[in-house]
Amino acid sequence: MKNQVVLITGASSGIGMATARLLHDRGYRVYATARQVEKMESLGQAGVRLLAMDVTREESVVSAVQTILEEAGRIDVLVNNAGYGSYGALEDVPMSEARYQFEVNVFGLARLIQLVLPAMRRQQSGRIINVSSIGGRIGEPHGAWYHATKFALEGLSDSLRMELRQFNIPVVVIQPGAIRTEWNGIARQNLLNVSGQTAYRDLAQKHIRMLENADQRGSEPAVIANVIQKAIHSPRPRTRYAAGAGAKVILFLRSILSDRAFDQLVLSQLK
Repeated sequence: MKNQVVLITGASSGIGMATARLLHDRGYRVYATARQVEKMESLGQAGVRLLAMDVTREESVVSAVQTILEEAGRIDVLVNNAGYGSYGALEDVPMSEARYQFEVNVFGLARLIQLVLPAMRRQQSGRIINVSSIGGRIGEPHGAWYHATKFALEGLSDSLRMELRQFNIPVVVIQPGAIRTEWNGIARQNLLNVSGQTAYRDLAQKHIRMLENADQRGSEPAVIANVIQKAIHSPRPRTRYAAGAGAKVILFLRSILSDRAFDQLVLSQLK
C-alpha cells in the first residue's frame, strides 16, 4: 500500500483531517483538500500535500484532480468526505439552501468520481470511499434535506458499485454514527437559525438538546479514520462499514422495527 495516492475531500477538520493524518502516517501519498487550506496547516507541516478545493465549483475540482495527476501520475483512492448537515423543518428551509445541500453532499461528490474514474480505469485499479452516515438509512425530524442527500448517496453508491465491478474498482460506503466533529455544531446552529422561532420551535429546541447530548457521547474521528484505512487496505472490502457511537445499534433497530415504531423511538429521544 505504500505510496498509493489518496485524494481526501473535507480534510480541514474532523473525519477528513483524521483520515489524512492516519493514511500519511501509514505510508500513503495523501492529497488533502478543503475550501480553506489554512485550516489544514497542521497536515501540511506533517508532510501531507494540501490543495484548495470547493466541491461545488467545477473549475476547482477539475484543477485539483489535474494537479494530482500531473504530480503523482495516478489516483488510487478517492475518499469523498466533504459534507455538512443543513437542519431545519422542511417547511422552513429555503429551496436555495436545499439545493446547496445537494450540491455539496451529492453533486460535488459525483463530479469528483467522474473526474477520477478515467485514470482509475486506465490503471485497472482504484477504490471509491463514500462517507455517508447512518442518516442514509434512517430519518429524523428537521433533517429532511440532509437525510435526503445521504439516502441519495447510498443509492448512488449501490449503482456505481455494480458499474465499476468490471474495472476492479470497489465502491465502499462508510456509515458513521455520532462523531465529535464540527458537523454537530453546524447542524445545531442551522436548526436554531431556521426553525428556532417558527411553528416548529418547541420540537426544534428539544432536538438541539438531543444533538448536544449525542455530541458529548460521540466517538472520536479517529474511529472512522481507522475504518476507512481498513476499507482501503482490505483486498476485498465490505460494501458498507458502520462505526462510531450508536451506529450499529441504531441500524439494527431500524431493520427490525416498523416505520411507526421507529418514528416513535426517535421522537422519544426528543424530550
